[in-house]
Amino acid sequence: MYFESHAHYDDRRFDEDRDELLASFPSEGIDTVVNSSSDIASSKASIALAEKYPYFYASVGVHPHEVSKMRDNDIDTLRKLAAHPKVVAIGEIGLDFYYDHSPRDSQRLWFARQLKLAAELDMPIIVHSREASQESFDIIKRSSVRKGVIHCYSGSAPMAKDYIDMGFYIGVGGSLTFKNNKKTVEVVEQIPIERILIETDAPYLAPVPFRGERNDSRLLKYVVEKISEIKNIPVEDICNITKNNAEKLFIK
Repeated sequence: MYFESHAHYDDRRFDEDRDELLASFPSEGIDTVVNSSSDIASSKASIALAEKYPYFYASVGVHPHEVSKMRDNDIDTLRKLAAHPKVVAIGEIGLDFYYDHSPRDSQRLWFARQLKLAAELDMPIIVHSREASQESFDIIKRSSVRKGVIHCYSGSAPMAKDYIDMGFYIGVGGSLTFKNNKKTVEVVEQIPIERILIETDAPYLAPVPFRGERNDSRLLKYVVEKISEIKNIPVEDICNITKNNAEKLFIK
C-alpha cells in the first residue's frame, strides 16, 4: 500500500526496537522502504538492512553534513557499494547552508563528485537541499543526472516544476502537515501527483499530530491523507500512484 521513499532505520533512535518495528511493516501496509544513507558507515548499514528485509532497499552516499570527512578513495568505496543488487540510488547528497556542518566549498565539491558518480553508474539521486535551493538546482542542472528525487522538498512551486521538467520527482513528508507550511501545500497543489513521492525521513519530521516524536513509516498515512485533502484525490489512489512513481524511479 505505501512505498516509503526515504527513511533512516540505521539511526540509533531505532536501536531498542528496530527488528520488531521493521518486521511489522508488511502487516501495516508498508510494501517497500528505501533506507537513505548519510555517510560510508551508514551506507553499509543500509545495505545490511536491505539484505535482512526483502522489502528494504538502500541508497549509498554522503550527506552534506558529513562531506568534510570525505577522502578521494571514498568515491571508489561508494562505487563498490553501489554495485550491490539492492542499492537503488546515490544519496542522500546535496547542500545544507542552514547548519553548515561542512564548509560550503567542500559541500559543493563533493555534491558534484557524487553527481558524477551517479551519472557514471546511471543511477538516480536522492537530494538534500536546505537553504540552498537555487545553488542545488544549478549544480544538478550542470551535471548530466536527470533522474532522482528532491527529498523533503522545501523550495518554491515554480522550481519544483523546473525539477520535474528535468526529470525529477518531488519528495513530500511530514512537514506538509505543519500548520504554517503554506509553501509545501502550494507545491502539492501545483505539481502532478505522478511526480510526487511520499516519505517520512524517519526518525525525523513526524507529521501532525505526532510532531516532535520519533517518526516511522506507519505515519505515512497522515502525509497521504493531507495530499488527498489538497488534491481531492482518494487516499487509495494517492497510495497507488506514489507507489508506482517510486517503483519507476528506484526499482523498475
